[in-house]
Amino acid sequence: MALNAQHLLLAGGGLGIGLLAALFVWLVHRLRQHAERHRQLLARHQHLEAQHRQLQQAHAVLEERSGERERQHREQLGLLNEHRDQLKREFENLANRIFEERSQHFASHQKHSLETLLQPFREQIGAFQQRVDQVHSESLKGQASLSGELRRVLDIGLQMNEQAGNLAAALKGDKKATGNWGEAQLERSLQLAGLQAGEHYEAQPALRDNQGRRKLPDVLIKLPDGKHLVIDSKVSLVDYDRAIAAGSDAERETALGAHVRAVRQHMEDLAGKDYAHLPGLGSPDFVLMFLPVEPAYIEALRHSPALFNDAYHRGVVLVSHTTLMPVLRTVANLWMVDRSNREAREISNRAGEIYNQVALVAQRLNRLGNSLRSAGNHYNDTVRALAGQQGLQGKVERFAQLSGRARRDMPELAPVHSDLEQERLTTGAEAGEAASDGEGQAAPA
Repeated sequence: MALNAQHLLLAGGGLGIGLLAALFVWLVHRLRQHAERHRQLLARHQHLEAQHRQLQQAHAVLEERSGERERQHREQLGLLNEHRDQLKREFENLANRIFEERSQHFASHQKHSLETLLQPFREQIGAFQQRVDQVHSESLKGQASLSGELRRVLDIGLQMNEQAGNLAAALKGDKKATGNWGEAQLERSLQLAGLQAGEHYEAQPALRDNQGRRKLPDVLIKLPDGKHLVIDSKVSLVDYDRAIAAGSDAERETALGAHVRAVRQHMEDLAGKDYAHLPGLGSPDFVLMFLPVEPAYIEALRHSPALFNDAYHRGVVLVSHTTLMPVLRTVANLWMVDRSNREAREISNRAGEIYNQVALVAQRLNRLGNSLRSAGNHYNDTVRALAGQQGLQGKVERFAQLSGRARRDMPELAPVHSDLEQERLTTGAEAGEAASDGEGQAAPA
């Protein structure tokens, strides 16, 4: 037991000595590496110090050169400033001398030229001054005349204002004047639509009903194909004027109610006249009741929306200038279409007559051409019988040699041949006849 412990102790001591030896070797190796590294770093440091000394020397040389160049630059800049100041003084002296010479030369030689040049301007300025004075005097006269004209226009305006007031009073109080004014407004609308009096409409035509009673509608519009349209003007302004001048809503509603009743009464009177069914009129089952005052028309329909339908059921259509114009424009267009149709029919009739005349001339030319071709054929047959050695001309040639009295020259005879242009004309004439035949067949259709 003790022997084993001794052996273990010896073995542990040997192991520790080995470890110490290995550690010593490793430390020696590391020391050598550090020494080598230190030697390399020392060499690198020495090399960098040598480069630093070289750079310091180069820097000192560059600083010395830079200082020298800066000194030379300052010297050159000073010389340049001196030369510039000297050139500036010389240039100023030269400019002053040239300016003085030019001034003296201009003063001595250009004075007369300037006077000659400015003389027309003086004359023109004088003429302009005279013209300004003349225009000023004329302007004063024109202002005086304008003042007179303005006073005259003012008098006319006051007169027109008085006449307008009289007209308004007449329209509100005189039924005859009111009716005449409404008829004038209606005729103005007709003329604005392009309708012509007498041709497209009649004002107050004298008509009779079945009992022989006289009827006088305001306007009878003529339509194509014998149709008619009756328009009657009705003016109601008294109650509408009261509605406009009303001081409260209650007064306004009362006046508008009276205005609607007045319009309705006019509608009832117009429906009772039964213009649409007068003998000899091709009128539809209604007449147009024209209200010339647009705001009065609008307010009546606004206050009583059923008024329009009630009137329509009675055979009366309420219209104003705005709603009447499309109807009148339509009538004008109908007359334009009718005139175009009549002109087209007339052109068609004239075209047929012209075609018949051209066909007659073509037939006569055809007969003349046939006669000319027949005469040409007879001529060619005669020439063939006369010309040539076998013809009569060849047989009498010997007589010219035998008789001394044969003095005339025998002309050369040749048959007539149709050339190319004649054939083209013939072909064109045949084509024209064919086209004319086609048009003649299409025209009756």
